[in-house]
Amino acid sequence: MQLTMKDRELLALLGENARLPVSTLAKRLSLSRTTVQARIERLEREKVIAGYGVRLSDAYSSGLIRAHILITIAPKALAQVSTSLERVAAVTALHSVSGTFDLIAIIAAPSIAELDQLIDEIGSIEGVERTLSSIILSTRISR
Repeated sequence: MQLTMKDRELLALLGENARLPVSTLAKRLSLSRTTVQARIERLEREKVIAGYGVRLSDAYSSGLIRAHILITIAPKALAQVSTSLERVAAVTALHSVSGTFDLIAIIAAPSIAELDQLIDEIGSIEGVERTLSSIILSTRISR
């Protein structure tokens, strides 16, 4: 699907705050309310917008301990390991990567003890050969 500049601007505004009223979006985009509503519906229908979610406050997020878990998996175990990691609620993102490791899981836990338990849980998943963990100390840029 070809996106226009206005579509990209609309997506950026929704990315900042998906709860903005259509009338506010229309004003900021210098478009009519019906045009904005039609664009949103088209972007949803074309699956450019896959859904809407919650963005956690910095106050709440700063209380969580986050880590990157680099994972090496056994040959042909990607589907099984991915399915198992999908069931771990603390996994906020899972990326396939090139290089020494096969996957990077981003996890968040309310305490070091729970983070340690999660790392052990990930390491014990059938098909996971090894892991390397890096705790995130601070976020310098987040977009």
